[in-house]
Amino acid sequence: MNALDYFNARLEATISPMDYLRSAQVDPEKYFLIDVRNGPEHVRSLTIKDANIIPQQELPDHLHEIPKDKEIIVYCWDVWCNTASKVAAFLLEHGYNVKELTGGIAAWKEMNFPVSDSSKDANLSSDSCGC
Repeated sequence: MNALDYFNARLEATISPMDYLRSAQVDPEKYFLIDVRNGPEHVRSLTIKDANIIPQQELPDHLHEIPKDKEIIVYCWDVWCNTASKVAAFLLEHGYNVKELTGGIAAWKEMNFPVSDSSKDANLSSDSCGC
């Protein structure tokens, strides 16, 4: 593979936060955004606004929730995390049209794009058992 083929393949497989935000604003029904990060919920409480939360470990049990008629955008923690790439490969094998959001949630937050924080919605006091 030469450099041109590499960069064309990379552009086909990824979308930047800016490109995703702009395109989703123009056509909000085009995409299905999935936060695929694993780990405890309290460290994943901050998500990209309107993202569907399906951790990689739970993905096989939730395939029926993912529409095949939309472009699937997956993201994880940051450029060092490869969870989104693993999920993208899995979904491609199952017939989905998938791209990875470059930079993950870290890049999204760095650009001050819209996020949701589920910890603000939950009662996280130490005397609450959650029952």
